Amino acid sequence: MQVSDMRALRAIYTPQRLLKPKSLPNPSLISFKDSTFSRHFHSSTQLRLPEPPNSTAGEESRPLWSVLSPARKASIRSDGGESGSEDEMGPSSLVNGVSEIEKGKGDRSVGKVKSGSGSVSGGLKNGKGKVKTSWVCSDCGETHGQWMGKCRSCFKFNTLKRFSERNDDGKVSGIGVSEKVRSWLPRGEAQPVRLTDVNRGISWKDRRIPLHGTFGSEVGTVLGGGIVPGSLIFIGGDPGVGKSTLVLQIAALIAEGHELGKASSVVYVSGEESIEQIGSRADRMGIETDDLFLYSSTDIEDIISKVQSIAPQALIVDSIQTVYIEGAAGSAGGIVQVKECTSALLAFAKRTNIPVFLIGHVNKSGEIAGPRVLEHIVDVVLYMEGEKHSSYRLLRSVKNRFGSTDELGVFEMSQSGLEAVSNPGGMFLGEQLSDSEFLAGIAVAVVMDGSRSFLIEIQALCVSGQAILQQVNGIQASRASMIISVLAKQAGLKLQENAIFLNVVSGVTLKETAGDLAIAAAICSSFLESPIPNSTAFIGEIGLCGELRPVSAMDKRVHTLAKLGYKMCIVPKSADKSLRGTPGFENIEIIGCKNLKEVINNVFRSN
Repeated sequence: MQVSDMRALRAIYTPQRLLKPKSLPNPSLISFKDSTFSRHFHSSTQLRLPEPPNSTAGEESRPLWSVLSPARKASIRSDGGESGSEDEMGPSSLVNGVSEIEKGKGDRSVGKVKSGSGSVSGGLKNGKGKVKTSWVCSDCGETHGQWMGKCRSCFKFNTLKRFSERNDDGKVSGIGVSEKVRSWLPRGEAQPVRLTDVNRGISWKDRRIPLHGTFGSEVGTVLGGGIVPGSLIFIGGDPGVGKSTLVLQIAALIAEGHELGKASSVVYVSGEESIEQIGSRADRMGIETDDLFLYSSTDIEDIISKVQSIAPQALIVDSIQTVYIEGAAGSAGGIVQVKECTSALLAFAKRTNIPVFLIGHVNKSGEIAGPRVLEHIVDVVLYMEGEKHSSYRLLRSVKNRFGSTDELGVFEMSQSGLEAVSNPGGMFLGEQLSDSEFLAGIAVAVVMDGSRSFLIEIQALCVSGQAILQQVNGIQASRASMIISVLAKQAGLKLQENAIFLNVVSGVTLKETAGDLAIAAAICSSFLESPIPNSTAFIGEIGLCGELRPVSAMDKRVHTLAKLGYKMCIVPKSADKSLRGTPGFENIEIIGCKNLKEVINNVFRSN
């Protein structure tokens, strides 16, 4: 007998003298010599059955046999009869149950034995199915057997959430759900294919669905050249940033099919809006294509069955947190549901070669709401960013199996939808005024975000005769303090008795070190009360000794300046030689400087 059987029966050894009372009338029942019987199975002289009406006073009383279990109790008379409780059973039934378990016929998974009208059960609660409880990390999706303060996978604290799963209502998960999903998808057996056969006769352009126009070109650049058939693309962002508007415009471009030579159907499925609401937004944006199908549903099985009959060029699901799979544990938006729904849509995309767009929400920290494993399942992860007070939107590639993650799309939200920004380099610049004394303390820096370069305006204000105070906005306070100290020590500026205020225009946060030189130039301009010409920009990092160090992508930064019409650029001396003579830099003067003193002499020498 296995340990699980012993645990199910609550049966281990009992003294033989208690198992063989002299008053047992049926010798066939004296068979409890097995050492696996429980000490809970015993005879008690204190528990006696009521005397039958025809019994005599001198007849020897019969002992009462009982089986004690935390789940239920069953009492058995020594003569084989049952007591009045509905949960009781005779010893012959108990012996039969023991023999069934010994033969492997019992239910070992839950430790439950059924025989006749009685039963001995263990591991169950109120007769319902088994409840499986685990702790799942809300950040990475790792499953733990018990609660811990820190996740063993992502090492983050207080991210484990309790998850209970019951299998008594026919719900399945894991392999069961995967088998169910396969039954929805088109049948067909896949065989291993040679790499040369896969790539034979297919060009790079044939592996992409192109998007026309300036908007389509901007989206295609972020996606790596276009939409890959059979890919699963996730688009996340804050509420109201424009995710639904973005995918609706993409759906319209695919449905119009200008680059494909023919119109192609696209299905837009929404679990948050009705088709009338989507139609109202499309009318406002001027979308009138006949090959864009709208459908409102939250059942994945229903969505896949409807889409297969249309055979579209692309499928859009808005959003992944609202759909569910019938049979998977949890409600829509839960950890299991989000994972299983995404896996089902991934299998659908790979089998049908139809690209699928998923829209998802983000949490307070800006990450995808739901398990972190969602990012590993999909092929492409795009984040849409934008400030509430600004009309500009940035489409950033975080993961891309078919292209670079350095690409960045820049759009502007208008009444008719999103429009690509033709000149994104200067969108963060303030109003350019003529040179005057009021412009003292303003300098322009060139920063990189992905593969795009942007010009940002840095403002500085030095006020003498006040208590020592530093106030920064959009710049790291430790970085600003270091630059101020280097200017005082290495450049000889007496900034100790000045209150210094620093600000980055348009609410941008300066994160890279390429803006160090512009910060120092703005402080010098305000302290010396000497304005910097509008056509001058600064690129470089500052060391503790006052030296200038080059940064990455110097040619791209200078190329952006030349494109915007800037006449002068201050760069580190080590990068001066490599930039001179570059095609396209003929109309911009590149000045290389070794340290801050040379920068002050070259920029402010006329004053």
